Formats: sequence, C-alpha cells, structure tokens
Amino acid sequence: MTIEDDGELRTILNTVRTVASVGVSSNPDKASFGIFQYLTIAGYRMIPVNPTVADILGRSTYPDLPSIPEKIEVVQVFRKPEDVPPVVEQAIQIGAKVVWMQEGVVNKEAAALAEKAGLKVVMNRCMMKTHQRLLGGLKHS
Repeated sequence: MTIEDDGELRTILNTVRTVASVGVSSNPDKASFGIFQYLTIAGYRMIPVNPTVADILGRSTYPDLPSIPEKIEVVQVFRKPEDVPPVVEQAIQIGAKVVWMQEGVVNKEAAALAEKAGLKVVMNRCMMKTHQRLLGGLKHS
C-alpha cells in the first residue's frame, strides 16, 4: 500500500538525505530540473540519473542506479509509468529504502514489487510540493 499519511511522508522527508533522481532533465524549463534544484537547496544530497548528459547542476550523472558508488535512500522517479518496473528492480538491487514516483507516475505493479521487497512507496506525488506543504518550504536566513 502506497504511503498517503502525512506523518509517514514527513518522517521520510525528515530522515532521508540521499536521493537519486531517475530521469531528471538537464533542461531548466522542465519540472524535473526545478524539483531537483529545489531539493538540492533544501539540503538533500541529490544524485542525477540520466544517461544522456554528463552533469546536472554541476553534479555528475550516472546511467543507472547500480552505477552510483554510494548508498541511496530514496529513488525519485521522473519516468513514464511503463518505464518504472526496471527502475524499481534496480532500487531493490541497491538496497534503497523508498521509491518515490512523481506526480503523474502511477504503476501499481511496480509499487507492489517494491513493497514486497520491503521498500516504502510514494506514488503520484511531487516530492517538492510535499516538502513545501509539510515542512514549510525552504528556510531563508
């Protein structure tokens, strides 16, 4: 069952630090780029997964999740719903804790696969909007 409870969502946002963004765009006009940038400013260690560009916001990209040389807590998915199952399989393989499918990304079979493997699943929900709503957005000094 995907996570809908605000308390659980808040716990995820407050406890995880390393997020791999699969399918994030290097185009500043794309929503995925803006979300990636926001979460970076919010203090998360954002790792771009995109085989078509060398870096995004100065961070080296990786072609897939197994190529990342560090522990990933959240796999954020900016892919078409039909492209999610292989991402979930990789998330399971690398020992991620959470699969977070962005707004418009719904794949119940992939969600069930992740949950069966013990991962938490957030589906059809924007991580940035959820952060803004539950944690009050970015803190300005």
